[in-house]
Amino acid sequence: MSEIPAKATESEDPSDGARAAEAEEAAEAEDVLDSGASGQAPGAPGGVTMWQSSAPGSIYDYIKVASFSIGPDGHVDQWSLRAEQIFGIPAERAVGLDPIAAFITPQLRERGQRKMAEILDGREWTGVIPFRAPDGSGAEGLAEVYVMPTTTEDGERAAVCIIVDVRTLRSIETDLAASQAIFGQSPFGFLLIDADLRVRRANQRFAATFGGTPDEHRGRSVHHYLQSPEAERVSATLRRVLETGESITDMHVSGTIPGSDERRHWSVNLYRVHSGSGHPIGIAWLGTDITSRREAAREAAAARRNLALLNEAGARIGNSLDLETTARELLDVVVPGFCDLATVDLYQGLLAGDETPPGLADGSAELRRVAFASAVSDTPFDDGPETVDVGAVHHYAFNSPCADALRTARPRHIPAEDGGLIQSTLAVPMVAHDTVVGLAQFSRTKGSEPFGERDRALAVELAARAAVCIDNARLYRREHERALILQRSLLPPGDPEASGLDIACRYLPGNAATGRPSEVGGDWFDVIELPGHRTALVVGDVMGRGLRAAVAMGELRTAVRTLAQLDLEPAEVLAQLDEIARGLGAPGGVQQATRAARRPREADLSEVYLATCVYAVYDSVTRRCTFANAGHLPPVLVEPGEPALMLDVPPGMPLGVGGEPFEEVEVELPEGALLALYTDGLVESRDHPLDEGLQAFVGALTDPSQPLEDVCDHVLNTLDTHHGEDDLALLMARVQGLPAESVGDWTLPREPRSVGRAREYARARLLAWDLEPLVDTAELLVSELVTNALRYGEGEIRLRLLLDRTLVCEVWDAGLVQPRRRRARDTDEGGRGLQLVGLLSAAWGSRRTPRGKTVWFELPLPDGEHGLTDPAEALLSLF
Repeated sequence: MSEIPAKATESEDPSDGARAAEAEEAAEAEDVLDSGASGQAPGAPGGVTMWQSSAPGSIYDYIKVASFSIGPDGHVDQWSLRAEQIFGIPAERAVGLDPIAAFITPQLRERGQRKMAEILDGREWTGVIPFRAPDGSGAEGLAEVYVMPTTTEDGERAAVCIIVDVRTLRSIETDLAASQAIFGQSPFGFLLIDADLRVRRANQRFAATFGGTPDEHRGRSVHHYLQSPEAERVSATLRRVLETGESITDMHVSGTIPGSDERRHWSVNLYRVHSGSGHPIGIAWLGTDITSRREAAREAAAARRNLALLNEAGARIGNSLDLETTARELLDVVVPGFCDLATVDLYQGLLAGDETPPGLADGSAELRRVAFASAVSDTPFDDGPETVDVGAVHHYAFNSPCADALRTARPRHIPAEDGGLIQSTLAVPMVAHDTVVGLAQFSRTKGSEPFGERDRALAVELAARAAVCIDNARLYRREHERALILQRSLLPPGDPEASGLDIACRYLPGNAATGRPSEVGGDWFDVIELPGHRTALVVGDVMGRGLRAAVAMGELRTAVRTLAQLDLEPAEVLAQLDEIARGLGAPGGVQQATRAARRPREADLSEVYLATCVYAVYDSVTRRCTFANAGHLPPVLVEPGEPALMLDVPPGMPLGVGGEPFEEVEVELPEGALLALYTDGLVESRDHPLDEGLQAFVGALTDPSQPLEDVCDHVLNTLDTHHGEDDLALLMARVQGLPAESVGDWTLPREPRSVGRAREYARARLLAWDLEPLVDTAELLVSELVTNALRYGEGEIRLRLLLDRTLVCEVWDAGLVQPRRRRARDTDEGGRGLQLVGLLSAAWGSRRTPRGKTVWFELPLPDGEHGLTDPAEALLSLF
């Protein structure tokens, strides 16, 4: 408060009247200010507050106004501080100057002198005068001058001049006009809110929204426009802006407007407004209606959400070819992203493999619930009178919305029942390739947004995508089951039986251990009984997967059985299989394949079938086993009391490669030994190398004395981590050789009486074996075979009788000519021996041996189930 008197003391010089006048005005102002310090004006009734201790801000803070006076001589006699600020001349220099000569440009001085004379003559004058500073700086300006005549104490004429800087005035006028234009013409709702959070001014746009004229909104608060608690939130924000000065941009405010219940949304920007002195005087409110924008944003967000759901559905649905898994994948996508509860029902007949189950057209066919998902804990799906559990078979009432959806292949909206948790349900038929395969239901609980038209379209799209995947899985399951039936039909049924061997086997298709859909492959095993109580053991693996490999496996397995019946050596069997495998991929057989191999371009067009195979022939009399290997894994042998070992059998080349001979290895197997043949699916996988798997397999065969079934289970359980994508076949055989007392072996000289001796040997041994019912038939057939050996064979004759599950008689000689059965004419005296053998025996045949040939026949044991043919009737039937 001391600054004003201090400035007034500058006019103590008697010659400076301006200083004295200002000192007097400052003193009066000080009195007013001092009285205002207590909050009241002097003499104000009721103690009305005039000024606060802080500057309130005034128009004079913006407009530059100055004053000076002119004495009777036309010179300046008083000069104010504001004049010093405008003209830049201190009072001690200004007092006594001729204002016309000092401030007016030479071109206008003559006119100025005339005006000065008129003023001193007592006339008022107002005008705009260009001026320049007389201090030599060259500063120029434009001043609006108000001249008011007056008289001195001596009665002489003088004048008081008030000067306004025209540039500042024009700037203020421009700012006011711009402010009025912005405030009045703004397309946004504009409010000026005072420090009491009351509306001081509103523009027309705001009044048009909330009704009335702009003046009618003066004095209102936000509570006149918004309801609690929104009004409290906005008031708190206004107060914070007023206190901190921090601006708020894009604050979302929601409410209703008069005459409408529609909820509107506004985006509001707030900033604090200050006076010229920097004092906060209120808050500017700039708001725009964003209801449409928010709705568009919601629509865009919904579209993005739907696209995201469709994208997720494309990525997650159909990753497996399992029906139940595919249905669960659909529900994993829609719950809770699209709905709160969902179910999937599929037609039971389609799941069972029927193309058109009864009731499919009218929606009355039975369905099975394959999946259910809920985002609300312990909330069952509302199916009407009763709840359907997952796995249950049911059907919908004919007049129900679900049955109608199935009949028409169109979605149906199911309204909610009163008092229930579910708000609404969409029943959407699952259509694939113009066939309805099931029904998906999507439900939202109360409190969630109800289903709209866009939701309906999205539900149809999701159901259709899942339906195609489910239909593909259904078709795959059907074809896969057929392929498995084909593959299993090519494998030995049950556990095969063989003379002198205890056999157990296992076959697992690929992925059976992982729970995923198994795929047919080319692994196979076989047990083939050969003459003379011998047995062929076969394990093979066609490279590749799928139906193609299974068909190739079937052809090779059939070829192996055919070649085995010819009683060829193991190496020769594999050589013939190699030729057959080379011809499988060529339409013309092996010759066409050979020619194509010579022409590389044609070779590329033919399919190549490669397979590995191990073929072994076991003789129960000698307990010797002959192996031949075509690129397969080595057999494993476990002798009693010894660790398991892999037999050193030359692997050879896989079948289908051609050009390389196969080697044979003969091994004598002790009584009780365990022989294991297997495919690579048992010991090899992506996660475990072959060597590691082989060692694990060998290590699992620790106790071969256990029952073979238990040994097989132990091996599979131990190697379960190794099995995964490939098929596996395991064939295990325990050696049980033919006892010596079950074998009769005699050598006969090449003379006619050997026929009688052969009958005697056979009769005596059969009676010793307590097989008297077979004596007559055996004697007759033995004499026929020995007679043929004497007549058509060479060298000495060997007779051998073998007793196991059947009786086998073998006659050996050194001749190479194979016996051939022919039909004798009625007039022929001979030629009926082999016909008689065929009539009386269960089976007969001949095979080559390293030193000639062997002719044999087989008789069933007299167990009461198989009756023997009467030799007399058989002889009579030949004539």
